[in-house]
Amino acid sequence: MSIIPQPLQISPREGSFTLSKETSIIAEIAELAAYLRTILSFDTGIIVNLDATSSQIQLLLVEDQELSPEGYSISVNPTSITISAPKERGLFYGIQTLRQLIYEKNKNWCVDGVTIKDKPRFSWRGFMLDVGRHYHPVDTIKKLLDILALLKMNIFHWGLTQDQGWRIEIKKYPKLTEIGSKRKDTKIGSHLSKKFRGIPHEGFYTQDEIREIVQYAKERYITIVPELNLPGHSTAAISSYPFLSCTEEQIEVKTRPGIYHDIYCAGKESTFEFLENVFNEVCELFPSDIIHIGGDEAPKTRWKTCPHCQERIHAEDLKDEHELQVYFTNRIASYLKSKGKRIIGWNEILGDTLEEMAIVQWWIGNPKKIGKFIPSGRRFIMSPFKHTYLDYNYLMFPMRNFYFEPVPTPIEKYESEILGVETPIWTEWVPNLERLGWQVFPRLFAIAEVTWTDKTLINYSDYKKRITRMLDFLDNLDMPYAPLDEVDPSNWKRYTHIRKWLQWPEL
Repeated sequence: MSIIPQPLQISPREGSFTLSKETSIIAEIAELAAYLRTILSFDTGIIVNLDATSSQIQLLLVEDQELSPEGYSISVNPTSITISAPKERGLFYGIQTLRQLIYEKNKNWCVDGVTIKDKPRFSWRGFMLDVGRHYHPVDTIKKLLDILALLKMNIFHWGLTQDQGWRIEIKKYPKLTEIGSKRKDTKIGSHLSKKFRGIPHEGFYTQDEIREIVQYAKERYITIVPELNLPGHSTAAISSYPFLSCTEEQIEVKTRPGIYHDIYCAGKESTFEFLENVFNEVCELFPSDIIHIGGDEAPKTRWKTCPHCQERIHAEDLKDEHELQVYFTNRIASYLKSKGKRIIGWNEILGDTLEEMAIVQWWIGNPKKIGKFIPSGRRFIMSPFKHTYLDYNYLMFPMRNFYFEPVPTPIEKYESEILGVETPIWTEWVPNLERLGWQVFPRLFAIAEVTWTDKTLINYSDYKKRITRMLDFLDNLDMPYAPLDEVDPSNWKRYTHIRKWLQWPEL
């Protein structure tokens, strides 16, 4: 059976169930019944009943000690399909598996007899979209959420600010979108290119649009974790309000990717006042109890010569500018904690005095270092860039790279402290849906499987056989994807085309 991610237990049974307009849905939870009815209509064109008939699909909440809160079981026989789970979320994931079991035969939609028992390996199964470099519209976000739901992924990490654009409306600071959401041009081609697109780029999400997307995600049991990058990657904010930087010089929103020296000043109280006001509005918009604060690639050049920052280092008895960033991070963490929120940051935020509840997203460096911090209760999300970064082309990072063991041997004894895995797409070179789909799919399928499926069942050859069925769902959603004959180039082809590793083919 072509199911992604692969379930924990599958046992075939005799016979098959035929879906028809006479089929009914029986459920305690009206919202899930309505969702199943809508999704079956979308996938097959059949509109089933909500009144009892002889052919039934049942959604049942049951006690099952073997299943986690996200686990479910499915039983299919010729007259009924029963999806049962301890929690509503498990029923929702059972629906996603049922969708993949349905196939067309002799103009009928059928489900072969089967018994399935399933639960996830990790609690954090995430996808991250950076919209700071390129704005992507609401409809695109919703398509991605639909596919994440199908893959049983439960975290949408939404990168809303970068040097190249501020994408979230903040009522108290209107210049963030009046100025910070716009840039004059965009570099194209690659990091080595000297070409620019020659047109401005802009876009942001209103607070009403954000509420709409948050609700859409909630209905699909997906938590949206917003990211506002600090103290680095902040020139879009500084271009809007120059007082936020150490120099207070007027700068422009960046037109090219990179790491820039103008970052939030850590010495001035006005910086923290600004960020606290911004987070006040962010916390109202996003019910998630976790907020991502970035923390990566923050050069300390300005801090080293800034009298305010140096005074802060002295007043707080800090050793250097690295400890100043930990202080900065802890100030924000403390404020968000007062609002019932917990922070996540990229692993550059790590330090001996980092707020103990801060979650660390590991993207670069030797994972052995994680072992130093886990015994103290630190929690980690794994995003090793060679295995999870979707912004590289397939010559550099083929799909097989993404089908990996998330907990490397040096830290496997700490697996219970690893929350899960997240795969990011940074959008420096991703201006539209066509490019986005090409970069993300089908590699996202691999991440979905290694985050959900028990590691004893991980088998890349078997996984590749199950991909084709998933492409039907992408076609139904008008989501582009890379051709399967391009996603796993041989090593010989990769090495002989090394100059193209950082280039993106015309689509």
